[in-house]
Amino acid sequence: MKEPVAQRIPHVHEHHGDCRDDAYYWLRDRDHEDVTTYLNEENTYREVLMQPLKPLEDKLYEEMVSRIVPDDWSVPVRIDHFWYQTRFNHGDEYPCFYRREGAEDGPETCVLNVPKLAEGQSYCSVSGIFLTEDHHIMGYGVDFVSRRQYLLRFVDLRTGQKLPLEIPNTTGSMAWSKDGQTVFYATKDEVTLRVDSIWRQHLTDGSDPVLVYREKDDAFSCGVSKSKSKDFIVISTGATDVSEMHTIPSDQPESAPSCFMKRQAGHEYSASHHAGKWYILSNKDGRANFALFTAEDHQRDHWVELIAHRAEVALESMTLFSDYLVTVEREQGLLSIQIRDFRGQIDHCVKMDESTYMLTTGSNPMHDTEVLRYVYTSMTTPSTVYDYNMRTHERTTKKQAEIPGGYDASQYVTKRLWAKAADGRDIPMSYVGPAHAEGPVPTLLYGYGSYGITVDPSFSRTRLSLLERGMAFVIAHIRGSEYLGREWYDLGKMEHKQNTFSDFITCGEHLRREGLASQLFAMGGSAGGLLMGAVMNQAPQLWDGIIAAVPFVDVVTTMLDESIPLTTGEYNEWGNPNEPEAYFRMKSYSPYDQVKAQDYPPTLITTGLHDSQVQYWEPAKWIARLRERRTNDAPLMMYCNMDTGHGGASGRYAALKETAMEYAFLIGLRDGLLK
Repeated sequence: MKEPVAQRIPHVHEHHGDCRDDAYYWLRDRDHEDVTTYLNEENTYREVLMQPLKPLEDKLYEEMVSRIVPDDWSVPVRIDHFWYQTRFNHGDEYPCFYRREGAEDGPETCVLNVPKLAEGQSYCSVSGIFLTEDHHIMGYGVDFVSRRQYLLRFVDLRTGQKLPLEIPNTTGSMAWSKDGQTVFYATKDEVTLRVDSIWRQHLTDGSDPVLVYREKDDAFSCGVSKSKSKDFIVISTGATDVSEMHTIPSDQPESAPSCFMKRQAGHEYSASHHAGKWYILSNKDGRANFALFTAEDHQRDHWVELIAHRAEVALESMTLFSDYLVTVEREQGLLSIQIRDFRGQIDHCVKMDESTYMLTTGSNPMHDTEVLRYVYTSMTTPSTVYDYNMRTHERTTKKQAEIPGGYDASQYVTKRLWAKAADGRDIPMSYVGPAHAEGPVPTLLYGYGSYGITVDPSFSRTRLSLLERGMAFVIAHIRGSEYLGREWYDLGKMEHKQNTFSDFITCGEHLRREGLASQLFAMGGSAGGLLMGAVMNQAPQLWDGIIAAVPFVDVVTTMLDESIPLTTGEYNEWGNPNEPEAYFRMKSYSPYDQVKAQDYPPTLITTGLHDSQVQYWEPAKWIARLRERRTNDAPLMMYCNMDTGHGGASGRYAALKETAMEYAFLIGLRDGLLK
């Protein structure tokens, strides 16, 4: 079967005296019949080209399904006198939400049946459940399109009856007033999908919603939540490196919002309320890794430093209890849990057992407890939920994820590696591979490297299908993440963005040079898809294959279009291309603009027709240009899911089909079956 060829229709962008040819610009018209035809041709071409791998793809899918517990469940979480839990019933794609009253083993009620909600839908995503303080009314958000525009619905849990009020086009989150009669929520601009408005609405009196807050700055997005103390409705707004908070007493829902501290360039902060006092994480006055401050409720502008800034330690998050302050801190890339006792007892750290791992403080909604719940995982340790007594230091395992069919961690080894960049920086990597390999093995290098998002090393059931076949998996903790603190992020954005790409190439070269990788594949998604496009252009000979998932590859065109979601809000990440310096800098690495007449590695590109984060036309245009300009005929394919968006399929089984396809692509390349 011949490769699909997209029609070239002349179109030129001109900015700052520079002309960019964009003959595939027409592909952005999603309602055009020729666009749908072209996307379907790409899907058919991929299917035909990968037909020899279909038995392998099916086998991989069966393996992945076999590792899912059919009747899986979450550890119950106590909120007041109820215990809440999600549970998958046998074979269901989606979970049900349950609660028990009075005790963890008390009488059970299903409060939300998601499988029933999803009947007849090709996609279904529930944002979570939100409860009034008396637990009588539950709200939840549901998205049936995969555009992250959630419809809010409400249920009276006393009767099980759905209430008539429905609220469209929201973020899926909400906050209740103290009396449970008023709901606060955020909505999105219909075109750009920027979250720009906070509203309040009475639940039952039929009145119109009231605008509470409007964010006028196009670079900012806002949201609403409730403080853990339940005393305040909190409106948070911010851009990439600026934040601002407003509060409303939850027992006075019609009060005007009060600004906590006005926005200042470069100042990011967040605040939690506890016992009449605010605890504030802030990077003010150059505290790049953040410090912790306190302020009395009636003196919010008078901050007292509680935990000082440390150049070598990043203060990532905090959780407040009646007698304890818990912080998650990162030093040299590794996370730790620090316990501070308000009663004056000795502070201590919760020790971890491996050299590279991931942890989070989980769900801790209750103040009056001495038990901290946290979740630990590594690339060889399945996700494990612990309850940790902060007074006695005793740790109880509540649940470790079960791997049906057996899993032997001793067959694999996990470790940290370091690669030396050209500027002398050490770039960390997290590695998992066969424990008894006698030489280099085929290796998949994964990266992201934007927005300060750190991809910590965690366990993956699906990844076992690669490991069991003798492959290794490596995460490159490149600049643009915050793995080594805030400076690590700052050195991978704006004018320093090239560091992200160079670091990833350095990591790949290290794996080759040190005899760890016999074949080297690379994978990244979204902004990590930008990474894939850039390293393909800059070092095409290094890779034996690439997977670019929902890739952000047409950087300049997208960032010049203020009607597209996530454009103006990201000027502080990439730059504003209306400014010449930023324009030419972004063009210098934009994958679509930098496609050259050179050999490119085998590549699989994935996208979703309804993607709100990276529009489908970016990868569609990119593959068309790659076909037009490349000088070889290595496999080059695109899969467009015509029913979903940025996150792919929503069901726990359906999502595995795309992963099986991606892994079949890699293994097919490894074994020479895909040509």
